[in-house]
Amino acid sequence: MSRSIIRAISFAALGAAACSPSRKTSNGSTVSVVSAGAADTIGVVLAAGDIAMCTHGAEETAELLDGLPGEIIVVGDAAYLSREDPNPYRTCYDRSWGRHKNRTHPVPGNHDRLTLKMYFDYFGAAAGPRPGGYYSFDVGPWHVLALNSTIAMHSRSPQGRWAAADLAAHPRKCTLAYMHHPRFSSGPHIRNQGIVPMWRLLDSAGVDVVVSGHDHIYERFAPMHENGERDDARGVRQFVAGTGGAHRYEIEMVVPNSEARSTRAHGVLKLTLYPGHYGWEFVPAAASDFTDAGSGTCH
Repeated sequence: MSRSIIRAISFAALGAAACSPSRKTSNGSTVSVVSAGAADTIGVVLAAGDIAMCTHGAEETAELLDGLPGEIIVVGDAAYLSREDPNPYRTCYDRSWGRHKNRTHPVPGNHDRLTLKMYFDYFGAAAGPRPGGYYSFDVGPWHVLALNSTIAMHSRSPQGRWAAADLAAHPRKCTLAYMHHPRFSSGPHIRNQGIVPMWRLLDSAGVDVVVSGHDHIYERFAPMHENGERDDARGVRQFVAGTGGAHRYEIEMVVPNSEARSTRAHGVLKLTLYPGHYGWEFVPAAASDFTDAGSGTCH
């Protein structure tokens, strides 16, 4: 299959992969769609951001991915520009996570935005249409939105209109979205108010899970609405997975509805996507006394 086709691989209960027919989405990207009615079909997503600074952390998490099947989502800041590395995608990223490029679905972070042409040139069609870099695809029985939180996300913006149309066109029971900036975090970064309108849309559309990075920590929240109100039945569960390899941050202040958090290890968030529910597990790249695993149901 050409890399210009954004892949969505399903994993059956015994781990076999199966490809599906493709079609067009509203932004013109081609995706693979899992056949309806495959009740035993599952998908696996491996998520992290804030990755390649030419440090050992990115190489550790890349080695972790070597033994983990699934689609990889990079939740922004794939690589960091420096004087020593003027094209960090070709150096820092390519020598670590780059060997998994053919199953990777990135979105830009604030550091990627500083080198946006390099970002699009390196990832090619997998990064989505230029200049916005937002797109959607399917993994197993789930629909997935890849969003760009470094540009306008309000309801009248091109991205906001596209996301509303894409969600309306894919009224699935289970939906995941990912972007670089988190709505909620116990890390040091000030919350990005520019993403609130998009969170409101995701919440109102019944999206089940959102994964972000930006703060170099791991954190899991209880299901919430965009205003921070907890709602275990109808809220959106957010994960922060800025643990891809860059230097780790400290927890600044634990915010309401944070259920688990750690800065002890680099690693990836593994999401196993079933029809109607999902499981999560933080997989550390090195020995750690921190574990977090559980399951949730779709709306």
